[in-house]
Amino acid sequence: MNAITFPNGSITMAANLYRPDGFDANGSYPAIVVVHPGGGVNEQAAGLYAAKLAELGFVALAFDASYQGNSGGEPHHLEDPYTRVEDVSAAVDYLQTLSYVDAERIGALGICAGGGYAVNAAMTDYRIKALVTVSAVNIGTSFRRGWYGTDSDAAAVPTLQALAQQRTAETARGAEPAYLPYAPTETDEHTPRDLAEAGDHYLTPRAQHPNAKNTFLFTKSVSRIFTFDAFHMVEDLLTQPVLIVAGSEAGSLWMSTELHSRARSPKQLVVVEGGAHMDFYNVPKYVDRAVAEAAPFFTLHLAPQA
Repeated sequence: MNAITFPNGSITMAANLYRPDGFDANGSYPAIVVVHPGGGVNEQAAGLYAAKLAELGFVALAFDASYQGNSGGEPHHLEDPYTRVEDVSAAVDYLQTLSYVDAERIGALGICAGGGYAVNAAMTDYRIKALVTVSAVNIGTSFRRGWYGTDSDAAAVPTLQALAQQRTAETARGAEPAYLPYAPTETDEHTPRDLAEAGDHYLTPRAQHPNAKNTFLFTKSVSRIFTFDAFHMVEDLLTQPVLIVAGSEAGSLWMSTELHSRARSPKQLVVVEGGAHMDFYNVPKYVDRAVAEAAPFFTLHLAPQA
């Protein structure tokens, strides 16, 4: 693993680059961009997947999103879906500068919100030749409709009204910026299992990291998130083959099944019995299963062209 940086416009991105055992600088390798979940950094789930893919012969790049972790961009702790999508293309830009990466054999794997961002990036960046999502989340739709997707989009209105009041407080009255947590810091019997387990993941030694603060800016992030739809026009613009992996017990499963039902490109849905959303972040049984599905998929669809 090598710590590297690459540009996304004026922002300097921080990343870790994983290369296969027995790496030959004169070789030509397929490469995978690994996109971390909302609230994560590359040293957590994304780095875990990248390391495992490198063990199987891929060059893999896991990076911190713009405005997050060790990457640049101000204000920090901003979750901007549109920039997150551009991050993916900037990572492809970087991989294509490496002499040992075959520019025609680049794929993307996204976890949670990173899955939605990877899908959206692939719809406009056809340099991405194959796509895998793991516990995919369409972050805008999830924020509007709730974790289980049972609300209407109009359920977002009260939050947007609160956002308007907070923005006035910050810009006109000098109030301090407000922040929200990605994972709830307090839970009760009404908290969805996945979100309770997200707190266990990010806020305990299971996977906590000093660069993952479990916080994002309220006014500047929510206004961008609520109008974002990672799957908009997926029927027509997603042409690459896609593998969708999710757990049967995940409250987020509906987003994976929606993606599978709407995509018209070659597609495969793998529902892993017993798996919950967070199990695919760092529980070995489920991570290994996702990688066992992803690796042959990428090998097939990133094969050298005759």
